[in-house]
Amino acid sequence: MQDLYETDEVGYVLNSAYNSDVKFIRLWFADIEGTLKGLAITVEELEEALKRGVSFDGSSIQGFARSEESDMVAFPDRNTFRIVPWRPRENAVARLFCDILTPNMEPFPGDSRFILRRMIEKVRDLGFQFYVGPELEFFYFHDNHSVRPLDDGSYFEQSPADLATELRRQTVLSLAEMGIPVKHSHHEVAPSQHEIDLQYTDALTMADSLMTARLVVKEIANNNDVYATFMPKPIAGQNGSGLHVNMSLFKGESNLFYDENDSYKLSELAKKFLAGLIYHAREMTVITNQWVNSYKRLIPGFEAPVRISWARVNRGDLIRIPAYKVGREDSVRIEYRGADSALNPYLGFSVLLAAGLKGIENDYDLPDPVDSLVDANDISSLPTTLEEAIQAAEESEFLYECLGKEALEILLANKKRECFEYRSQVSDYEIKRYFHLL
Repeated sequence: MQDLYETDEVGYVLNSAYNSDVKFIRLWFADIEGTLKGLAITVEELEEALKRGVSFDGSSIQGFARSEESDMVAFPDRNTFRIVPWRPRENAVARLFCDILTPNMEPFPGDSRFILRRMIEKVRDLGFQFYVGPELEFFYFHDNHSVRPLDDGSYFEQSPADLATELRRQTVLSLAEMGIPVKHSHHEVAPSQHEIDLQYTDALTMADSLMTARLVVKEIANNNDVYATFMPKPIAGQNGSGLHVNMSLFKGESNLFYDENDSYKLSELAKKFLAGLIYHAREMTVITNQWVNSYKRLIPGFEAPVRISWARVNRGDLIRIPAYKVGREDSVRIEYRGADSALNPYLGFSVLLAAGLKGIENDYDLPDPVDSLVDANDISSLPTTLEEAIQAAEESEFLYECLGKEALEILLANKKRECFEYRSQVSDYEIKRYFHLL
C-alpha cells in the first residue's frame, strides 16, 4: 500500500501541519453508501498514522462488517491533506482522506475508494485519463424539522438581500481554500434549490472533492442557522436534486472524445463510451440512484431523465451532449443526467467509467439520438423504484465485475433492508387518502 504514495513524503505533511498550527486531524472515509465517516487524531499522532495507519472497529460502519474480523485500518492518503477553513486558525483542524485496509494491510474489497482506484488503474493501463465535472444540486431550508424553503427564487435568481446567495458565496470561498475550484454556482429551478459546479479533474480527486463539498455546504449552512440537504426529492411537486456528471477521456493534453469532422464533435471512441452508458444504464441505476427517495425524482415533468436515450439539447434524456465551444476541444464531453446528489461518488464514478469502457471494449452500437426520428416506444426506461433497480443489479454480470462480489452484495443487502423499512411505513398520503374512506 505504501507505493500508492511514493511521490509524497511524510515530512511534507508533518511540516504543513506544524507550520499551520494544526492540532487535530480528521481522518475521513466513506461507508458503502457514501456517507462520510471519520475519526480524529492529534498532531502528535500524525507521523505514526501516516506510516502505519490507524486501527478502528469497522463492525459499526455500514458495509465494513466482516464475518471473520471487524478490525480495519484507516490509511491516510497523504496527497489529501487540507486545512479545514471553517474551524478556528488557532489549534487548527485538517483533514486527510483514507483508504481502508485489512489488518494485514491489504485493500479492503468493500472500500468504495479502493474500487474507484482499481477502475482508474484499469483506464490508466489503457493509456487514458478519466476526467469528471459534476453539477451538485441541493436545497436550503430554515431548519431540519420541516421543508420550509429559505427562499422562493427560481432559475438563476439573483437577489442582493438573499441569504442563500451569501451561503453559496461562503461555500465557494471555503472550497477554494481547500484547493477545490468551483466553475460557477447559481440558483436552481425550485424554491431554495441551488447548484455548485466543480471544475473538472481526475475522478479520484473529484470523488474526494465531492465528499468535501457536501460537508462544506452543510457546515456553512449550519453556521448560519439554516439547514442544507442533498435529499434527491425533498418537496413534492418540485424538481429534485440531480448530480449531472460531465465526463471525458484524455491522453495527455488531447481530448479523446473530440472529432472536428463529426456533427456532434464526438469521436468514435466517445460514441462507444456513450453506447456503454446507454447499454448498462438500468443495471447501474441502483448505484447512481441508491435511495427510495431517488425514484420520486425520476418521474416525468421535472427535468429529470426517465428514458434511456441521448440528445444534444433535450434535457429530459438520460445523456446530453453539451454544445461545442469553438476553439475549445477540451470542452467536448458527455453529460450523464441520471445520478442524484446523494450518491456515493466513488461507486458512481466507478460504474460510469466501467460502463463506458465496456462500450469501447465490446464495440457497442450507439442508438440514434432522440433529436432524430426515433419511435419513443423503442426507448427503454430507467427503473421506477428502488426494488426494480435492485433486481436489475442482481442480474448484472457487469456490476459484479466492476464492484466485486463482496461490495455489491453488501450494498444490495442494505438497499433491500431500506425497501422493507419503507414498505413498513404508513405515510401521510395514505392517511389523508384512505383513512376517512375505508
